Amino acid sequence: MSTGTAQKQDIARAGRTVSAMTLLSRISGFVRDVLVSYFFGAQEVADAFFVAFRIPNFFRRLFAEGAFNQAFVPVLAQYRAAGEAELHRFVALVGGNLSLILFAVVVLGVSFPDVLISVFAPGFREEEVRFTLASDLVRLTFPYLGFISLTAFCGALLNTHNYYAIPAFTPVLLNATLITAMVFGAVALDEPIFALAWGVFAAGIVQLLFQTPSLKRLHLLIRPRLGVEHEGVRQVGRLLIPAVLAASVGQVNSLIDTMLASTLMTGAISWLYYSDRLLELPIGLVAVALGTVMLPNLSRLAMAENTSGFSATLNWGMRMGLILGVPASVSLYFLALPLIATIFFHGQMTVISVSMAALSLQAFAAGVIPMILVKIIAPAYFAYHDTRSPFQYAAIAVAVNIVLNLVLIIPLGHVGLALATAASAWVNFGLLYRGMVRRAFLVPDRQMGLLFVKSLAAAAGMIAILLLMTPQDSGWLTFSVGSRVMWTSAIVVVGGGVYGALLFILGVRPSDLRHRV
Repeated sequence: MSTGTAQKQDIARAGRTVSAMTLLSRISGFVRDVLVSYFFGAQEVADAFFVAFRIPNFFRRLFAEGAFNQAFVPVLAQYRAAGEAELHRFVALVGGNLSLILFAVVVLGVSFPDVLISVFAPGFREEEVRFTLASDLVRLTFPYLGFISLTAFCGALLNTHNYYAIPAFTPVLLNATLITAMVFGAVALDEPIFALAWGVFAAGIVQLLFQTPSLKRLHLLIRPRLGVEHEGVRQVGRLLIPAVLAASVGQVNSLIDTMLASTLMTGAISWLYYSDRLLELPIGLVAVALGTVMLPNLSRLAMAENTSGFSATLNWGMRMGLILGVPASVSLYFLALPLIATIFFHGQMTVISVSMAALSLQAFAAGVIPMILVKIIAPAYFAYHDTRSPFQYAAIAVAVNIVLNLVLIIPLGHVGLALATAASAWVNFGLLYRGMVRRAFLVPDRQMGLLFVKSLAAAAGMIAILLLMTPQDSGWLTFSVGSRVMWTSAIVVVGGGVYGALLFILGVRPSDLRHRV
């Protein structure tokens, strides 16, 4: 078997593995959020917890899904090729330095939670109850940052050695721990929301310990060391600083949304959270899975100076992103209220909260396609150790988001914040795409535009059929939980079948989506 064929099979196999594990994670995440909405709805305590969880989660995403991985993995690939001794020394030093930094950051966060709440949710300062509650919750949730960032470090090691299943499954443990905390802990505490905070703390430990047996089998469970003189460590440091914003523009925008939403009426933070959870489903299933698999493979192609293979891999990733992202975007817009009502309308969740969350989901839906494509194209820059360009593009995108937030928040409230996030995603993708083409690392696929048009046509036909067969929006709010679940399940099955059939009629074949190097 040729090297190219083996590589294509490895990428496809890894993609299926990560997608399957990510699907399991998203399903368990929805179960978690169903329980959160049942117990806490969009009340004051829910707003406080979502802020307290978003703070360490924001930093987690910088490390787990963003800057750290993008700076670390390409350098790690170099030292893996240099031999076991060099690899172990590099891993020990990066692990030691990372642990020290995380320890210092966690101590500061736990010591000064009031400062964090003042920065991340300035609107809470006007409401003493929410401010105090959120500060108390941060003391429990913030250590999660340390545990989960080390978990991301371990996951990067496993991914580089083609072990994708364990890191991809790890988020399921967070959801399982939080579900357990709510079911058994909420009834035992005077303030049930603290059960969730303790669950976050415990989940960090569980996720880190889950990685260690696999690392031990690979002889990568190495005692950490401190030192900054090693060239590889310094290289990671140089790449990491600009990559913090470059790889995490979505998280930065989400943080800005939360800060501004804290100045709106009670519930706005929760409405954005619930709609964002549905937004993350296609992004997680498609973009994160593809981006996770593509980064180490693009890094190897860049090291081998295989420009044609690099471009072909990137084009393949964007084709997959388009053909899966288009129906996701269209469906989230036209079926926003049925989806929100089916998943979250029970317990403490009110009709008003369902309607408000559906409106922000429709606004977010406009940004699904670029959010997916950004996750696919950004690793191409990091594979060539270029973090400066995506940093500059991300800075422009964040500036666009801030300006639009300030313009739209007054007339549209939380919906304006979601619209600004979607517009910012389009700006970020456009700049990243143009930069790759200008460098000639990406030769545009002539069939990409035609595939996009066919995907839009198929998605339009799918939605037309689904709208004819489903009740009016108001009907979803009067259905029983069982009826809503039944209708939504039918929508998913019929919609997927119709979309696939229409693509086939329009001439799209499985061979059009194969990865060719």
